[in-house]
Amino acid sequence: MAARASAQIAGVDGCKSGWIAVIFQPDASGPAEVKVFDTFANLVGWLQPDSIIAVDMPIGLPERGIKGGRAPDWAAKEFLGPRRASVFLVPSRRAVYAREAVDAYKQDYRRVCAVARETSDLRRAPSIQAYSIFPRIQQIDQMLRQDKALRRRVFEVHPEVSFTVMNGDKPLPEPKKVNRRVHTLGMRCRKELLAGQDFASGFLEAKPSLGAALDDFYDACACAWSGARILRQEERIFPPEPGIDAKGLQVAIRA
Repeated sequence: MAARASAQIAGVDGCKSGWIAVIFQPDASGPAEVKVFDTFANLVGWLQPDSIIAVDMPIGLPERGIKGGRAPDWAAKEFLGPRRASVFLVPSRRAVYAREAVDAYKQDYRRVCAVARETSDLRRAPSIQAYSIFPRIQQIDQMLRQDKALRRRVFEVHPEVSFTVMNGDKPLPEPKKVNRRVHTLGMRCRKELLAGQDFASGFLEAKPSLGAALDDFYDACACAWSGARILRQEERIFPPEPGIDAKGLQVAIRA
């Protein structure tokens, strides 16, 4: 992929209201901006057509779950060491698409778990955290399957992997959350890493947009950092030789 001087970079993370994006243009002196979009399609439509989108969401789904999960998942877990729990294992495509937008949440989760067990060598069910992001995985999967050109612009990243690469390949000493609550020391550490990568202190002090939390904002910043590395063709790839799923989508985490 040749570097494009005018390309926008969008680092994207899921949030309560949909998707939070940290957007900037590498060759421009203006500040980055933060926007929240309700759908991934609206996010893509808002950006310039040559933009690079680095998103914290699995891309490339297995037809059957295997021990250790997708190759990028176990490679990232091995790299992260004590922070490995931040990587959710992705079940089969059938299980991901078994998730429906219904009111009977518990009943739907049980049904998805049943499909996951049927399509897994280990009869493993997804965690409730993984289940919660299945609608977002569906959004990206559907768009990339329909638009081959978009596949050259949208890349899977993982904020914790990005932060670890920023930190000289050393896992961060503190998690960003403990018992689902923001961990002050962990967030401070991530903020300092971002500041060391030329994110302006004033920008990092800004309150995230309505419907997004501070950890979503920092994660989107980390995704944007990896997006810039992808544009320059300097990124790390997990695993080094990406696979291709049954629908033709590349399966790799970049940082």
